Amino acid sequence: MKKWIKNLTVAGVATMSLLALSACGNSKKAESSSKTTVSMYMPGDKPKNYTAMINKANKEIHKTYKDIDLKMNFIGWGDYQQKYNVMVTSGDDYDLAFAQNYPANAAKGAYADITKLLQKDAKKAYDAVDPAYWKGVTVNDKIYGFPINANVYAQNALTFNQDFLDKYKIDINNVNSYKSMEPALAKFHKENPGVAAFAIGQGFKASPKSMDFPLGNGLPFAIDSSGKSKKIMNAYDTPEMQDILKTLHGFYQKGYIPQDAATATTQYNLQDNTWFVRQETQGPYDYGDTTLINNAGGKKMISKPITDPYKSSAQAQVAVWAVSKTSKHKEAAVKVLNLLNTDKTLLNNITWGLEGQQWNFTDKAKGKIKITDKYKPNYFIGAWMMGNNNILYTQDSVTNEMIDKRDQSIKDAKESVALGFNPDTSKVKTEVTNLSNVMSKYLDILNTGTADPVSTIKKMDKELKAAGYDKVQATLQKQYNDFLAKK
Repeated sequence: MKKWIKNLTVAGVATMSLLALSACGNSKKAESSSKTTVSMYMPGDKPKNYTAMINKANKEIHKTYKDIDLKMNFIGWGDYQQKYNVMVTSGDDYDLAFAQNYPANAAKGAYADITKLLQKDAKKAYDAVDPAYWKGVTVNDKIYGFPINANVYAQNALTFNQDFLDKYKIDINNVNSYKSMEPALAKFHKENPGVAAFAIGQGFKASPKSMDFPLGNGLPFAIDSSGKSKKIMNAYDTPEMQDILKTLHGFYQKGYIPQDAATATTQYNLQDNTWFVRQETQGPYDYGDTTLINNAGGKKMISKPITDPYKSSAQAQVAVWAVSKTSKHKEAAVKVLNLLNTDKTLLNNITWGLEGQQWNFTDKAKGKIKITDKYKPNYFIGAWMMGNNNILYTQDSVTNEMIDKRDQSIKDAKESVALGFNPDTSKVKTEVTNLSNVMSKYLDILNTGTADPVSTIKKMDKELKAAGYDKVQATLQKQYNDFLAKK
């Protein structure tokens, strides 16, 4: 009897132990499943050090939000827009994505309204962003995305290859427009006709000094950023744009622009001597040509601005993270955005790569760093798209004077009168599509100087009118008038 009781007791203990182990296992499983994984989709290649990077990122996130993990999903630049559009239209279940065509997708309800969540879960991050951004991403009085605080204004510039300037003793002191760089182009082309003087190609857009393009510069509708004119105009009908295009056509005829520019997809790499001048977009966080020079491995360049510095909707929407309407983790997604824009350790170990590998501190208190020979493409993610650039560490080469100049230039930059104008084209979708089809025939041949602008624009305008230009212009004009009346 005692033996039986003893065996029963042992069996009971064993059973209880198994139950305890089972309960412990379930507890761990429950604890694990209680974690929220925020899925983040972005363009670009997966970094080679992604595993170490995301592990460090999540360790930092857990200091504030212990139950939130971040998972980054990468889609190649060439495929991103198409796959993103499929994600949006099919209602895929994702949390965060790098927005494309932000105003239109926000207006049609693809994104979650995060206006209240920003104040609840990302107030610190919200307050750190230049107010111009919030104006630029507000659609129908609501906010559907978090903009990256970086180059709130930008200028297009003509960037010259210093190697060639020095070699051929070319003076560019007076360059401030396309037309004014002709003497430099002429001298270079005479000395080295085998290298692209003005290295442009398919997709290039000429830049008027101060115009906003409310539907993007792939369509002709433009607004005077200064507000001197309140008319929605066809940029290609303005004397300024026509003069620019005539200048470019002259460059093309003289051989300064590659003869296959309208169809070429040639990559003129920054670090190579395959170009003399190119067009670049720069803002205050580029510290002049510092970013270009870093990206080119130290190759020297000098840029001359040709457009005015305006804070615009286009700049506000350069890099926006939207929370999907289908997301099951909207609050967690906004909390992640909060940290990416306030936590220096988190952001910098993504945008510079990993401390101790891609970079090291030279003065931690001042946020000064020095990059290593392991700092190279595919080991970091661009700061311009990830988080508040104001909390980025800076290299020793960026001086206090450069930072002061950056901050002052942001204060001095004017807001475009059209900042915050995000038109609703839902009632003219067919016409907008038709107009896009017309423009696709003419954009490259006009902007690269390949075609004579006078006769080509006349032909293009006739086709635009037949495609519904007047209806779209009237729709935009009414909305713009209403927008201005509320300012």
